Amino acid sequence: MNSIDTRKIRLVMHLRAMGISSTDVLAAMEKVPRDAFVPDAMADQAYEDIALPIGRGQTISQPLVVATMTQALELTDRDKVLEIGTGSGYQTCVLAHLCRRVYSIERHKPLLLQAEKMFDMLGLRNITAIAGDGMKGWPQQAPFDKIICTAAAQGEPPPALIEQLKPGGIMVIPVATNEHQVLRRYKKEGDDTYAMKDLLPVRFVPLLPNLASASENEGDNYNHATG
Repeated sequence: MNSIDTRKIRLVMHLRAMGISSTDVLAAMEKVPRDAFVPDAMADQAYEDIALPIGRGQTISQPLVVATMTQALELTDRDKVLEIGTGSGYQTCVLAHLCRRVYSIERHKPLLLQAEKMFDMLGLRNITAIAGDGMKGWPQQAPFDKIICTAAAQGEPPPALIEQLKPGGIMVIPVATNEHQVLRRYKKEGDDTYAMKDLLPVRFVPLLPNLASASENEGDNYNHATG
């Protein structure tokens, strides 16, 4: 067993100890090579339970947060999932192992192109990703069984996302109130009623409208490992 395998197993055991009880989620976390998604210079930290920068002011989320969000979605292999914020594509790949199809929206085109290369490299064919405004969702593909958002909404989720969730569907999204952010799970019970549960305090980049401007895309551009 090489050192990456050892670190991966240690991370999975840590996630289990932290309350991730879904064996399907733990197996998906073990299948996706997080070291391939982080900058070369940080590859040795890929299996630590920490967030890492991926360039353009964005981060790859802490594994515990990825696992918590994924577990809260209660995914099945029949689910059609909308992801807001493709980022590095790491969370997208974890989802792809657990559901029928993932539709992912990213506002930074360079990040999207990098993520799409990863999907191809890992042979994941059930992901469709576009550059766009995640706050508007993806009306052409709605409704969705599950929605996950990897950027913090101000106060409450964008109305378009609530609207595009099927009755009985679940959305997991960080919400910012005052100076704090909390990861929140919404279960849609009717057309305009839903049950809400706070999961844990988090720190995400803010959910922003529109495509990223050229100046936003000029940020740090890290070299990523490709294997």
